[in-house]
Amino acid sequence: MKRWRINGAIYLGLMVLALVFIAPILLMVAGSLKPDARVLIEAGSWRALLPDSVSLQNYGDVFSRVDFTSYLLNSLWITGCVVVLGLIVNAMAGYAFARMQWRGRDLLFGLVLMILIIPLEAIAVPLFYQVTLWGWRDTYVVQIVPFIANAFSIYLFHTYFLGLPRELEEAARIDGAGVLRTFVSIIVPNARPAFASVAILTFLTQWGAFLWPLMVTSGEAVRPLPLGIAAFYTLPPLQWGDIFAFGVMMVAPVLLLFLVFQKWFVRGVAATGVKG
Repeated sequence: MKRWRINGAIYLGLMVLALVFIAPILLMVAGSLKPDARVLIEAGSWRALLPDSVSLQNYGDVFSRVDFTSYLLNSLWITGCVVVLGLIVNAMAGYAFARMQWRGRDLLFGLVLMILIIPLEAIAVPLFYQVTLWGWRDTYVVQIVPFIANAFSIYLFHTYFLGLPRELEEAARIDGAGVLRTFVSIIVPNARPAFASVAILTFLTQWGAFLWPLMVTSGEAVRPLPLGIAAFYTLPPLQWGDIFAFGVMMVAPVLLLFLVFQKWFVRGVAATGVKG
C-alpha cells in the first residue's frame, strides 16, 4: 500500500507538470478557434482552454493577410536541407572519429568538442561579414550552409557508433565490403535511433531559428516562419486569434515530425544486431 501511494504521488506530480507544459499549447489551439473578440476576454479563466464554438476563420485570415504559404515553404526547404545534408555530413564525420584510425584524429575531435561551448551569438557578426563578402545575403544558401556541419550532432553520432559491436563491421569486411559500403549497408541501418534523434533535434533548432535569418535576410522571398510571425505580429490591426492560428500552423510540423520518429528516438538496437 505504501509503495502504491508513492507511485501514485509520483504519477500525479508528473501529470501536473505535463499540464503546466502543455497548457500554453492548449491555450494557443483554443484561441485559434475562437472569435478574436473572445480571446482576451476569456484569457484569465479556465474557459480560455475550451472554445464555445469552433471556427476556422482565424486560419483563413492568416492566409488572406500574409503569404503564409511562402513562409512555410521557405522553412520546409531550409530546414529540410539542413537536416538531410547534416545527417549525411555529421554521420560520416562521427563514424570517422569513432571507428577509423588516422593521424590527428583525437586532436581534431577535441577541437570539435570545443566548438560546442561557442554559441552562435559569439560568431554571428564575423560570420555575417564573411557571407556578405561572398554575396550570400538574402538567399537560401546563407541559411543552410553554415548549419550543415554541427559539432553536437557529430558528438551524438560518435558516441552512438562507439557503442555498436565491432563484429558487425568485421563480418562486412570478411564479405569484401569497403569502408563506405560498410557504413551505408551496416552502420546506418543499425543507427536509426541516432539518426532519428539528430534529425529531430536539428529540425527543432533550425525550425525555430530567428537571430541568423533576421541578420541575413531583408526581403520576404526567403523569409522563414519565425520571421514571418514576428512581422505578422506588427501588422495592424492586432488580432490575437489570427496570431494564435499562425502559431498553431507553425508548431504543427514539429509535432508531426516527433510523432513519426518517436519510436526511434530513444530505442537502442546495437545489442540485438549482434544476437540476430
